[in-house]
Amino acid sequence: MPSSPKLFHPRHSPTSPFYSRRSSVLLLVSCLLVGISGFIFGLTSFFSPRLGYNCSNRDPRTVKVVWDKAADSGGVFGAGTGGIGGDAKRHKVMGFVGIQTGFASVGRRQSLRKTWLPPDREGLQRLEEATGLAFRFIIGKSSDKRKMSELKKEVAEYDDFLLLDIEEEYSRLPYKTLAFFKAAYALYDSEFYVKADDDIYLRPDRLSLLLAKERTHPQTYIGCMKKGPVFTDPKLKWYEPLSHLLGNEYFLHAYGPIYILSADVVASLGALKNSSFRMFSNEDVTIGAWMLAMNVEHENNKALCEPDCSPTSIAVWDIPKCSGLCNPEKKLLELHNKESCTKSPTLPADDDS
Repeated sequence: MPSSPKLFHPRHSPTSPFYSRRSSVLLLVSCLLVGISGFIFGLTSFFSPRLGYNCSNRDPRTVKVVWDKAADSGGVFGAGTGGIGGDAKRHKVMGFVGIQTGFASVGRRQSLRKTWLPPDREGLQRLEEATGLAFRFIIGKSSDKRKMSELKKEVAEYDDFLLLDIEEEYSRLPYKTLAFFKAAYALYDSEFYVKADDDIYLRPDRLSLLLAKERTHPQTYIGCMKKGPVFTDPKLKWYEPLSHLLGNEYFLHAYGPIYILSADVVASLGALKNSSFRMFSNEDVTIGAWMLAMNVEHENNKALCEPDCSPTSIAVWDIPKCSGLCNPEKKLLELHNKESCTKSPTLPADDDS
């Protein structure tokens, strides 16, 4: 016959004195552990506001924006980091500065990060808090996987981009500009939206002063103004008789490296369908032509197009030789080493409007 299974019999019953002593010890250890846990939890709760603040600061800043092409409504929604929707909370700032850049401009971006644009997250946040301005590089997409892979690495390292779902092509700059203004308006509740190129030397403190000025007109178009031909598009040849009649009249528009639109103007752009805009070959002429259709106040400010740093210069670039700095990667660093660019007092610039 198989042997019966062995049974384990405890040497002490639950009612024995030994068992009671062991239970007391276990109870004491359990209470001690609970007390330690409570102490740790209390410390965590005490420091939780600071920890929460640090964590929130680590939220990615870079946002990818795609267009609702099916509806062609001109609206936007977000994908990837930080979505955009009708009920999304827009960040409140005085001005949003979109630094237009491209895939071939890695060197320019690095030079900017070594000069007036802080390369680290904390430095950028301090600049934004001090000026009331937000700064992001604006770039589209490419079918070149290598370019997109390199961009992804740069985004992960610096986290200072706004990515547009539009092909990054020089011939399509007017489309990119419209996409930028619509995306910026959807993301930021800003009083002004600044289009800036990546090859200018900018003084953010002075730009902040310019935008903080009192203005009576809600629809404002600020820039270093020039006069350009009204009819530059070959599709508009049927207007030529009128052009001759007007004595080849010119209209006022801002130079392309930097200009500013007030919130009301950008809201009007965002409300229109993409297909309703006439696109010209030049982006600055395109914006200027659109402004003709709106009741905007042209504010001419020469401090936005100075060839060298001065007590009032806001943006410095090689006007009229180049549309921007002629050798931006080198020139940005040279300007930043000049006391007149970095250490001169910040004075409000007078406009010439």
